[in-house]
Amino acid sequence: MPPACPVCAEPGAPDRVCGRCLREPPAYDATTAVYPYRFPIDRMVQALKYQQRFALALHFSRALVDVCPEREFDLIVPMPLHPERLRERGFNQAVEVSRLLARRRGIPLALAGVERVLATPAQVSLPWKARSANMRGAFCCDMRLDGCRVLVVDDVMTTGASLQALAQALREAGAARIENLLIARTPRSE
Repeated sequence: MPPACPVCAEPGAPDRVCGRCLREPPAYDATTAVYPYRFPIDRMVQALKYQQRFALALHFSRALVDVCPEREFDLIVPMPLHPERLRERGFNQAVEVSRLLARRRGIPLALAGVERVLATPAQVSLPWKARSANMRGAFCCDMRLDGCRVLVVDDVMTTGASLQALAQALREAGAARIENLLIARTPRSE
């Protein structure tokens, strides 16, 4: 990845928080992305999600292990899918890429307790400005995370609306620190 904001992973000056994160700090504390979301990574992520190419989950999981921050985490939370979307797809790609990371780092993987409770339209189908409103109230955390350091794993961050909504639910449950670990980041200019 090119130099990026340590909070939202938006490409920019290295180790400097971007203006947007300074003006409107997100509910999460940091974001690390392995790749920029462009060819061939975009096709690989889509092949994992929509063509069930599970070998790609292992490839991406190894990449996440390599770039995962060395900080201590108490829990890994894969980005939840709504039950309807999970039934359609048959698996959650964030869970699949989180498994090796959880095993290698010895961090518990939260497969229950954090849910997507709203069946919203796919973010990819919406204009950028509508994505934040689309995700409002989309997640629920019904476990206590008082003082926990949480690592959220997701495939792609575009506007950050899903990660923001999930982080808000985790904060309400008591999470002290929330970091995102992503396969790829779409720069805002794209």
